This record gives sequence, C-alpha cells and structure tokens, in this order.
Amino acid sequence: MIKPNCFNACILVLLATSVLLAKNEPAIVMTWPADKPAIKLSFEKFRQTGAYAGQNTYVSDVTVKNLTEKQIPRASFTVYLMDKNKVRIGEGLLQVSDLESGQSAKILFQFNSVGVPASVALSAKKDMLGAKTIPLRIISVPAGAKLKVDGQEAGTTPVMVRLAVGNHQLDLAKEGYAPGGTPLEVTPDELPGGSITVELGGLSRDTVELRDGSVVLGDVISVSMTQVIVRVEGKEQIYDRNLVKKLLLVEREVIQSAPLVQSAPANSHP
Repeated sequence: MIKPNCFNACILVLLATSVLLAKNEPAIVMTWPADKPAIKLSFEKFRQTGAYAGQNTYVSDVTVKNLTEKQIPRASFTVYLMDKNKVRIGEGLLQVSDLESGQSAKILFQFNSVGVPASVALSAKKDMLGAKTIPLRIISVPAGAKLKVDGQEAGTTPVMVRLAVGNHQLDLAKEGYAPGGTPLEVTPDELPGGSITVELGGLSRDTVELRDGSVVLGDVISVSMTQVIVRVEGKEQIYDRNLVKKLLLVEREVIQSAPLVQSAPANSHP
C-alpha cells in the first residue's frame, strides 16, 4: 500500500519530469516563402491554458526573424494547427509589424484547438510584406506597344499591371514608332481602376537593323543586290547588303508643287 506522502511525491516527480521534457523539446521552425525565405518562424512548446465546451486553448512563444536586407512593415499569417495524423484541428492569426533587417521579435501566439496539436502549416496574407500594389491600366497610342516597367517586360498594351507604392519608369516601344516613356508615382491612397495613356511619336527617319544587333537611323538612299546606302546626319554610309537584317522605311509624303508660270512682260509701245 502506497502511503499518501509517497504518492504525492511520485506525482511531483512525474510533473517535474514532464516539464523538463517539454522544455527540451525542439521548436517547430518554418521559413516563408520556401523558394527565397524572407521570414523565419520558431514555435516553442504549445502550452494548454484552458478548456471549454470541447475546445482547448493553447499558447506558444513564437520568434519571428526578418531574413531580408529591408524592413518588413508588416507580416500576417494564418497558422493552421494539425494533429499527428495531419488533420486540421485549429487555427489562429499571427501578426508582426515594423521588423528591421535581421531583427527578431517574440510574439505570444494563442489559439483554440479541438485536439492536441503536433504540427503547423502557414498561409500568408497577400500584402504581408507591406508591398501594397495598385492595379493600373497602361494604354498606348497606337496600341500594341511592348511595355517595360522599371526595365522589366510587362506585356503588350493595352495591359493591366499591378504597381507597388513608389516611383516607377514606364517605357514603351512599337515597330515603326519612336519609343515613348514616362516616370510614374504611385501613392498609397491611389484608387484601383485608374489608367495612363502614353502617345508614341512616328519615326521621321528610316531604320536599318544590322545582323550584329545594331540599329542605324537615317534616310535610305538606295538598296541594291550588294549594298544599302544610308544618309546619316548629312553623310552617306554604305553597308554590305548581307550585313543588313531588316529595313524599316517611314512613309514619306512627297509634295509636288505646281510649276511656276511667269508671265511675259507686256510689250512696250513706243
């Protein structure tokens, strides 16, 4: 027969052992996103703090670290809790703001669960890194111009793009027209559904594209089986026809003036 004092001592030993094991359990470590991690999350032991109507309340100390070289204004995750069979048994919201480069923050994460959590899964909010984007329709006159935003290909006009808050450079190019471009500032209070129109100017000179990738702008004087003659800034340049990949000739309007008829002077009478 176990004496009461001995029984109580055994319970204390078991509880102490459980606490020690809990402290020695490794944290659940996750990074987001998987390809280029920007945030590291370390979940410590899930601690049950209450139970009501079949649901258990748990808390965990979560350390969130910024792995990037820039400040993260805000980060927001929905955390899904799974049991040992990978069945979802609970969820909670985890948020952090103003996290400097390389900085870590410890957050008390609380959630309700209908079972014992064994693992977690993350779902990040679309604007979690603070990169708010505004949809903007880019239109060119004429249409069909290739668009670059900040030097990156962004489609053919008219096209809808999403631009982050800040300054951008739009560049458009269409064969047969002078390239166009404009700086653009997107403000935080910009409303979706806006548009911007860029008009391309017509080329006033012919374009000679060579096979090495270079482009010559001027006036094509003549094209023969062996050579192409181009007048550039008043000087004629001769290119081997085999070196020319493409010619783009602008439409020229030839204005023919009516011949000037000068009346003969009237005969003078003596």
